[in-house]
Amino acid sequence: MLAAAATTVPPESTQQAIGYPSLFLLVLIGALVPVVPTGALVSSAAVVAFHQTAPFAMALVFVVAALAAFLGDVALYWLGRRGMGSKNGSRWLAAIRDRAPEDRLAQAQEKLADHGVAVLVLSRLVPAGRIPVMLACLLAKWPLRRFARGDVPACLAWAATYQLIGVLGGSLFEEPWEGVVAAVVLTLAISTAPSVWRRVRRPARP
Repeated sequence: MLAAAATTVPPESTQQAIGYPSLFLLVLIGALVPVVPTGALVSSAAVVAFHQTAPFAMALVFVVAALAAFLGDVALYWLGRRGMGSKNGSRWLAAIRDRAPEDRLAQAQEKLADHGVAVLVLSRLVPAGRIPVMLACLLAKWPLRRFARGDVPACLAWAATYQLIGVLGGSLFEEPWEGVVAAVVLTLAISTAPSVWRRVRRPARP
């Protein structure tokens, strides 16, 4: 089935017309609702772009992914700030709190106090690190403008990292779908490794 799909790949113009808007929308949604594996999406798009002949395919993947991630982060932070200022809070703020365990939030607050904006860059590269740091910024009452300034290099570094993973996967295989599978497996392994490690290290309760 995969071999048949590979022989019926649409032309590059069709892939670009559908692929870039889809990548932008999915990464944007993934930034707002942190359940979509956006890193795997960027790596997969980079694999496809790597096998295309268009001169700016790789650059467009980078720009689209970084811009969508930035807009999603800023929108989520803005919604979180509105929730902080509301008496009844908001479902967006509740979602951010639910995804920021107390121990990780405490670590994020400590690092944010020590290193400031630099922590935002690292939080985007560490799996499941973005939300605790974002909540720490909210609790520290960072203005939206300050958060946005720090989030720009964070999103650029994030897009470049996962695009590099996709390029490595695409360079190892001749067929694009093989590189996509490899990139998805690698990015999912990277994203789940910290949680698995924490469970292994967690002492068993009597």
